[in-house]
Amino acid sequence: MNIYSVENLSIQFAQNYVVHDVSFYLEKGKIFCLVGESGSGKSMTALSLLKLLPEQAHCTASKFEFLGTDILKASDKDLYSIRGKEISMIFQEPMTSLNPVFKASSQIMESLQYHLKLSKEESRKICLELCEKVGIPLEKVDEYPHKLSGGMRQRIMIAMALSCSPKLLIADEPTTALDVTIQGQILALLKSLVQEKQMAMLFITHDLGIVSELADTVGVMYAGELVEMARAKDFFTGAKHPYSKALISCLPKIENNPERLNVIHGTVPKPGAQRDYCAFRDRCAYKTSACNQKQELKALSDTQFVRCCLYN
Repeated sequence: MNIYSVENLSIQFAQNYVVHDVSFYLEKGKIFCLVGESGSGKSMTALSLLKLLPEQAHCTASKFEFLGTDILKASDKDLYSIRGKEISMIFQEPMTSLNPVFKASSQIMESLQYHLKLSKEESRKICLELCEKVGIPLEKVDEYPHKLSGGMRQRIMIAMALSCSPKLLIADEPTTALDVTIQGQILALLKSLVQEKQMAMLFITHDLGIVSELADTVGVMYAGELVEMARAKDFFTGAKHPYSKALISCLPKIENNPERLNVIHGTVPKPGAQRDYCAFRDRCAYKTSACNQKQELKALSDTQFVRCCLYN
């Protein structure tokens, strides 16, 4: 069952496109990982799902539905009832997302009282149950954010996001600032919660190691475009787009013990007007004259899609 369906999403500031022609769907009980370099449009795509883009942004799509509701056309009243209740988001840096003058427990309880109209006593009870579920010691529940470690702050964010049992959870690089041990615990927690509560999850990252552990489906973004989408096992065993192949080749391989890691030469093109050529053209090892033409996302199978002239 599709929780969210996105078709032909484009986001632009003035004449500059930061996201162009992106299509994907988010399924119940499944994790969709959106991967790509910094500046590829991942976070903008995530913010658009909640209609949280800056006022200067112009967002269009041929389909942008959350359980039958067109989010782009939804009223502010409808959005207030959806944000935090039906769709929740975990941001990259919890210290800037949590209010420093309120205790952690108060911030978790606020969502319960606003969306579910629970009393203070009822919301407190659920708050403590959530904290226990995500591994927050009870003695830390009533601390202020600055007194908590990075891992604990991120667990507070997860508890806030899960408080109203959302149908969709968006996680924007939630483990970037955490050490490897805490990172593993957070990822295991998120994966178990998706399975337990049968949520859909959009997980944004640039770390393919995390993708291999977490994803059911992988989407690769480059310069604002979705260049490949596939099931995780198909992606890691048979990636098709040259950019996807290059990303995988950059992963360190213990058995070969190379003296140098592979790199992708060149830089990502800056946002600009709509391109009439392949965005990866100047960095591609398989470049042909056909790369000078605009590429469409093509279906290689029911579960694998690629934007590349090599598969015409």
